[in-house]
Amino acid sequence: MPASSRHLLKIEGLTPPEIGQYLDLAESYVLLNRSGKTQRDLLRGRTLINLFFEDSTRTRTSFELAGKRLGADVINMSVSNSSVNKGETLLDTAATLNAMHCDLLVVRHAQSGAPNLLAQKVDAAVINAGDGTHEHPTQALLDALTIRRRKGRLAGLVVAICGDILHSRVARSNIHLLTTLGSEVRLVGPPTLIPAEAASLGVSVHHSMEQGLAGADIVMMLRLQRERMASGPVPSAREYFRFYGLDRGKLAYARPDALVMHPGPMNRGVEIDSDIADDPERSVIREQVEMGVAVRMAVLDLLSRRGPRNAR
Repeated sequence: MPASSRHLLKIEGLTPPEIGQYLDLAESYVLLNRSGKTQRDLLRGRTLINLFFEDSTRTRTSFELAGKRLGADVINMSVSNSSVNKGETLLDTAATLNAMHCDLLVVRHAQSGAPNLLAQKVDAAVINAGDGTHEHPTQALLDALTIRRRKGRLAGLVVAICGDILHSRVARSNIHLLTTLGSEVRLVGPPTLIPAEAASLGVSVHHSMEQGLAGADIVMMLRLQRERMASGPVPSAREYFRFYGLDRGKLAYARPDALVMHPGPMNRGVEIDSDIADDPERSVIREQVEMGVAVRMAVLDLLSRRGPRNAR
């Protein structure tokens, strides 16, 4: 394994075997969690710090649960954005974390590249839990695990990622992972929410749900991230739902057995209809949450074995 694999900062650049190692180990943790025998001693004596500069209930709780199920000492640190001066204060934070001798550091930050900067300055293994509009690697891994468990494969599947692609770190991580493992990826959304570099990412771009979802195996909906928008790229929530919100009519364009995904939190009635989100036959949104704990257990497990602290 390359030295950089001591951290998990992005999906881009990972090879199929590296991705497969995370997914295969996560599969074993799904079975372990479902058996009820969740407490392990793999991380006993290790300290995991969840350092979140942005609010997140789902991801932070998932990492906390994963760490505790592996026996780690888990500390949650929430830092208000208003108190963070990017650069200098982040480096001060790194110095403080080194003084604490933590082993694993999970970071969410509004600025793209912040986890990478910390990874250069701290002794701990760093896991990117979402940085700006850059990447969210563990979300892509849990999405891939969810798909693989339901479909048996990723290669050859048609995955339509729909909605606010421009502001979505989830979309970027999924694009890298899915194309690396042989899926056909389509980006679907209004022109104002599709990044300019999309054509260079090995995907196709569609501005109509009918064309984008035609024959799709997976329909992945994304949250409309108004908090990251400088101006209104969509006229209104009602108008957006009319053209790009997933309802029964639009889902009918996809394959009859197509699965519906959403990384959460959902804006019901904006990007997805409640009838679809809660459909036990088509929606795997709740399953994604379950897979998230198993994937994060696998990531913590693997990263704890690498790097200088492995000998401790």
